[in-house]
Amino acid sequence: MFRLRKITLVLDEIHHDGGPDATTPRLRGAALAVVSNPFAGRYEPDLQPAMEALKPLSVTLCEKLIAALGGPDGIDAYGKGAIVGAAGELEHGALWHAPGGYGMRAILGDPKAIVPSTKKVGGIGASIDLPLTHSGASYVRSHFDAMTVSVPDGPKPDELVFALVMAKGPRVHSRMGGLEAWDIKGEDGLR
Repeated sequence: MFRLRKITLVLDEIHHDGGPDATTPRLRGAALAVVSNPFAGRYEPDLQPAMEALKPLSVTLCEKLIAALGGPDGIDAYGKGAIVGAAGELEHGALWHAPGGYGMRAILGDPKAIVPSTKKVGGIGASIDLPLTHSGASYVRSHFDAMTVSVPDGPKPDELVFALVMAKGPRVHSRMGGLEAWDIKGEDGLR
């Protein structure tokens, strides 16, 4: 249903952001899949059944991204997003909401926080800012971030780009206060 054309991996190793070098560089990465859009050029009233078909893609992207980040230890931030080619509609990107989070939750041990998401319609080479928040509690300010990514040859008008993003650790020079990672209670995914 969603024929895979390619997978792109992007990895950042952040040593500093203008201040002193970090003791341990922050790793931030994204995995993007370019797939055909079976709904391009037409209106489909019932899209929800198609979400199930995307779960295996989410697991594959998650496994590749975790491997690129050197394994699951230390991954404490995540997010997801989608770019819809011009012949599709924004709602086609929303197909990624449940399956995108499914892969990360299944492999990372069922983290509590909501997986932040974004989507847009764009042409070939369009970029998207993938939101990141702490995987254990959404209110941890040190992990509020975004990673801008794109696929140079996608999405074509009849394609979709589905993306996952993960990080190890807070922003390198985080100092905005609020809830700290070590103070997470883990009760509701917020605090």
